[in-house]
Amino acid sequence: MKITKPKTNVTNVHRNMKLEEKTALRYPEYTGYTGYRSCLQKISSMQSAKRMLLTGLAAVIGTGLLCSGCGKKEDTPPAPQPSVVEDTAPDEETLPDEETMLDEETLTDEETAADTHEGQARSFLTGEWIDEELARQRPVSCMIGNTQSALPQFGIGQAQVIYEAPVEGGLTRLMGIFGDYKNIEKLGSVRSSRLYYAYYSMGFDAIYLHYGQASYAQGFLESGQIDDLNGLEYAVDKAVIYRDTSKKAPHNAYATGKGLAAGIELKKYEKEYEKDYEGCYQFAEDDKPVTLSGSTCQDAGIVQPGYQTNQPHFEYNPEDGLYYRYQYGSRHIDGNDNSQLSVKNILMLNAGVRTLDNNGYLEIAASGEGSGWYVTNGKAEEITWKCADNFSPAHYYDSDGNEITLNQGKTWVCIIDNSHPDRVHFYADAASMQ
Repeated sequence: MKITKPKTNVTNVHRNMKLEEKTALRYPEYTGYTGYRSCLQKISSMQSAKRMLLTGLAAVIGTGLLCSGCGKKEDTPPAPQPSVVEDTAPDEETLPDEETMLDEETLTDEETAADTHEGQARSFLTGEWIDEELARQRPVSCMIGNTQSALPQFGIGQAQVIYEAPVEGGLTRLMGIFGDYKNIEKLGSVRSSRLYYAYYSMGFDAIYLHYGQASYAQGFLESGQIDDLNGLEYAVDKAVIYRDTSKKAPHNAYATGKGLAAGIELKKYEKEYEKDYEGCYQFAEDDKPVTLSGSTCQDAGIVQPGYQTNQPHFEYNPEDGLYYRYQYGSRHIDGNDNSQLSVKNILMLNAGVRTLDNNGYLEIAASGEGSGWYVTNGKAEEITWKCADNFSPAHYYDSDGNEITLNQGKTWVCIIDNSHPDRVHFYADAASMQ
């Protein structure tokens, strides 16, 4: 569709600004946009005068030729010579012909959007420009199993942020945060909650999907302080969850985008962020990527979080600037399209971890502060994280105390047991691992 503009004399603002500057430098008497237009008008007037002069001269010469070609040759006074008018206007070739300018009535939607991002806003999750209505939509977070028997996971590749933290038995569990969830074909397997994951979800103001919970989380989940979708509730199970008969319990519960929307409608949760919501991250501006170079910076072509069972690592690809994920000795993929998981940023956060009982259930500090690493574009630097309470977003600071800026794109957050920082490793490349 084309946008029809009123017939003002403004066409392409950026181009005309440059032409105005050029006119002002060469012809000081013509300054600003009005001077620039006057300059063009004078050119037009001078061109008309020249054409009239040439036309008159041609007529006089033509008459003389006719007279000389008939009858007796007579002495005639010379034809009057046209007076010479000095052209002090700018040479027409130094300024663009108006016909070559961008037609003011044919600006397309794409050209307008490219300059103004009209109808768009930045995602709180990635910092990228997205539809403004989608940008205001609260995300959904989902607990996802990460044992070998639960693989492949489905829908995880559509998460904008992924949390990974230890659970009992030396395993990890994942929580994906999805800003655009309505078109997810298959999501899961959906697993049970741990209390610290519920706190992480609240920092993003996400609607929290899980199937059951550890007993330590039950009181909080039932307190009304968090908007959650619990598959153990019959109505939620019926609206949101379906069973994949090819999988054995407890790895057979999955959700869909339509089911999530139905569950949110069922529970009558608010669908948009509060107007004063500011998000968890600060992101780089367009075309101004973050390049780490501080005193604590080191090469990070290979990143090992140090989890013992799934033994994951990330490999940096300099061609697209993304980190590709591996675990259990192979590529970590999304079963929906068989694509390998990849992210732009990795946050590694050291936190206090303690065991609660003989079943191995853990308590992990989600608030307070701790050390960590920010990893992007093949480099890693030391950071500090701070979180005021269990319901608020965390913030991240460099060694000088400045809040860090993330590159636009997806982020993977690894929660590290701060009693084992020696398990975390960075390597320049695969050869350095040997």
